[in-house]
Amino acid sequence: MDTEELVAAVRDGELRLHELEAHADADAAATARRRLLTEETDADLETVGAYGFDAADAGSNIENALGAAQVPMGVVGPVEIDGGAVDGQRYLPLATTEGALVASVNRGCAAIGAAGGATARVLRNAMTRAPVFRVADVGEADTVASWVRDNVEALAEAAEATTGHGELREVTPYVVGDSIFLRFAYDTKDAMGMNMATIATEAACDVVETETPAELVALSGNLCSDKKPAAVNSVEGRGRTVAADVEIPGDVVESYFDTTPAAIVEANTRKNLVGSAKAGSLGFNAHAANTVAAAFLATGQDMAQVVEGANAITTAEVRDGALYASITLASLEVGTVGGGTTLPTQAEALDVVGVGGGGDPAGSNADALAEVIATAALGGELSLLGALASDNLASSHEELGR
Repeated sequence: MDTEELVAAVRDGELRLHELEAHADADAAATARRRLLTEETDADLETVGAYGFDAADAGSNIENALGAAQVPMGVVGPVEIDGGAVDGQRYLPLATTEGALVASVNRGCAAIGAAGGATARVLRNAMTRAPVFRVADVGEADTVASWVRDNVEALAEAAEATTGHGELREVTPYVVGDSIFLRFAYDTKDAMGMNMATIATEAACDVVETETPAELVALSGNLCSDKKPAAVNSVEGRGRTVAADVEIPGDVVESYFDTTPAAIVEANTRKNLVGSAKAGSLGFNAHAANTVAAAFLATGQDMAQVVEGANAITTAEVRDGALYASITLASLEVGTVGGGTTLPTQAEALDVVGVGGGGDPAGSNADALAEVIATAALGGELSLLGALASDNLASSHEELGR
């Protein structure tokens, strides 16, 4: 069917919007949806329809395809990183609509570079899924928990049979009355791994139900915890737990930030630590979510998981006149294969970082991406803290016309 026929079929009730791809190619279906919406809403969708890839390339990422939301993309770097998976200089594309953000992160990265670079490490890799089961009482819950602790190998065998890449690392039981939660943690290699963990956990749940009196209520019981602020992710981590730090000489601090190490340390303590504690925040940082969100959008990560990506602690102290600063992101959920990473612009951005596709060894590309994002986030923290300490935050936004 051509575009006019598709529009007429939808208007006459013969087809629904989600059925168009069964009668035409993906680009024609998207064109028909835009035309129908233009006629019904008077919206001008010319720019939405001016995207640089075949609609079919996004077939697994979107339903009722209309076009594309195009967000400006900038780049920061190069920044020198001594990492577990990164060795040398890397750039990081950032997609954002927030003026001054890329400039700010880039300034921080430049200061890190002038100091000789940052150190970064992935400290833990564990994507989680936590189903909830019902039991008769706490005694039965304790029995199930004991069985699970004694039979992790059997659960791993069932879970890992569903994937050629994922590895079950641990299963932790949590009992709340007649509910028992099992928090499964997986090494998902270069994939972010949420779907992988879900499918694998479903197979393991079948074993639990067969071998114990527990009955599955929901495959996700929110103790995972996915896309929600949660203390369990602050403590135990989810996805990549990654940290980056740097020591910047005092003269470099003054040159790049127009302030002193002591002033930045005080701003960090009173704002990021004391202020966050008073607010009851799970994130003790200045604006880590800004860098994480922009990096996620540019590189095809799951944007909703910025919630966990903002779960970070920034520290700062004076060491022999120099500024030591660090950031630790407890739950940075990233991947370089699958999901949005396969979209053309996002794949290109990953190539800029040097981490497109699967790594060798498996998992090394996602580790590298996590280390680069953490280093850029550290740059963003330094820049904002420097702006606050020198009292030029407002003027910098005014200067850039934001």
